[in-house]
Amino acid sequence: MATETKADHHNSQLFLKNLLRSHVNTNSPLLSALNVLQLLLVLVLCTTSTSAALSQSIVKTLPGYAGDLPFKLETGYVSVGEWNDVHLFYYFIESEGNPREDPLILWLTGGPGCSSFGGLVFEIGPLHFEKDYFDGKFPNLTLNPFSWTKVASIIFLDAPVGSGFSYADNAESYVVDDLLYATDTYNFLLKGYILGNPVTSEHDDTNARIEYAHRLALLSDKLYESIKHNCNGEYVIIDPNNAPCIKDLTLVTACLANLFYAQILEPNCNYDSNNSSKLKWDRGFIQEEPTDFLLLPAFPQFWCRYYNYYVLSDIWANDERVRQALHIRKGTKDKWQRCNESMAYTEVVFTSLDYHRNLSHTPLRALIYSGDHDMMVPYLGTHKWIESLGLTVDEEWRPWFVDGQNGGYTMSYGGGHTAPEYKPKETFGMIERWLAYFYL
Repeated sequence: MATETKADHHNSQLFLKNLLRSHVNTNSPLLSALNVLQLLLVLVLCTTSTSAALSQSIVKTLPGYAGDLPFKLETGYVSVGEWNDVHLFYYFIESEGNPREDPLILWLTGGPGCSSFGGLVFEIGPLHFEKDYFDGKFPNLTLNPFSWTKVASIIFLDAPVGSGFSYADNAESYVVDDLLYATDTYNFLLKGYILGNPVTSEHDDTNARIEYAHRLALLSDKLYESIKHNCNGEYVIIDPNNAPCIKDLTLVTACLANLFYAQILEPNCNYDSNNSSKLKWDRGFIQEEPTDFLLLPAFPQFWCRYYNYYVLSDIWANDERVRQALHIRKGTKDKWQRCNESMAYTEVVFTSLDYHRNLSHTPLRALIYSGDHDMMVPYLGTHKWIESLGLTVDEEWRPWFVDGQNGGYTMSYGGGHTAPEYKPKETFGMIERWLAYFYL
């Protein structure tokens, strides 16, 4: 994270004001929200020069939804980089509550390489796919009663470049790493930030899977005590000469091999035995490509999230009518993917703990939530890094409730890796209270 000087901050303010002046459009809800809320959302800050260009279109109807949209949707591109050669696509939805007063949220989906459209239609946006009534032809859209846009305006940004409908003018600009990604989406956070099932340290988060699996009775007490002793609590960086540890890890792999890590109570979508190695005990994170399942010789005999649900977004977003409605630039994206795994992306930041520690010393508010049935990024690892910050406990561990039911203990019961997808009502209650400065 680059240190911002007062001069940098002043130049950034002038840049945004000039950007807004040059693109003033009273029909653009995004620019209206930026003007009203005076939020300094800057999508790039370069040391040598700062430039950005914005193009936007209002979307009133969408294929798959009957009638006009009952909310304001804007799509467009923000061109960033020294030569404006990276074009980041966004969906902006104005708050359905009080857009002049409600906060503005920037939503970035992880991966890296997953489109923010997944967050829009599978998690917190006003539209969801009708997963129970898909006829195999074209997906229908329905309203989400627990959309976060009821209490906030939201920008869903396809970043880094190569994800979703974002694209670059040349091959070199598709090569990106953690720092370039952060530069392309640089923003000033005036009020706070939200982390959902965050990967803070790839090592620590992966290492926490063993303890998490034991807590959920996926590993026996005997095996857990054995592996904890033989591996000395280290399950990622393994001594190749430690035979007892390797033996225990082999048993753990067998116990956990066929689980759906994103939500361990749901069926595993991995039908192809050739891909079974994806579920081995390693540092990788599972991200199946739903269109792979379209090539299977027969439909599965049970409901599967990737095959029966996520694939709807691929069918929908690759339809030419949808691209026209969203004003996608022709020729910029051959195939839309929910998660682009072929990106030329390099991880160079392996832990963000120091950044969180620095942020904890600022006036910013932070909301960190995890799904309790997520084995990709277990909540135990998240708990540990929060505890390592050494913060003063203002309020002890306690339950919180939604409609008289237990919503969780800083988490939603039954929540998976994308918690709002699995527990929309509970997570909406959480964000509604947090944005209003209410206790959970």
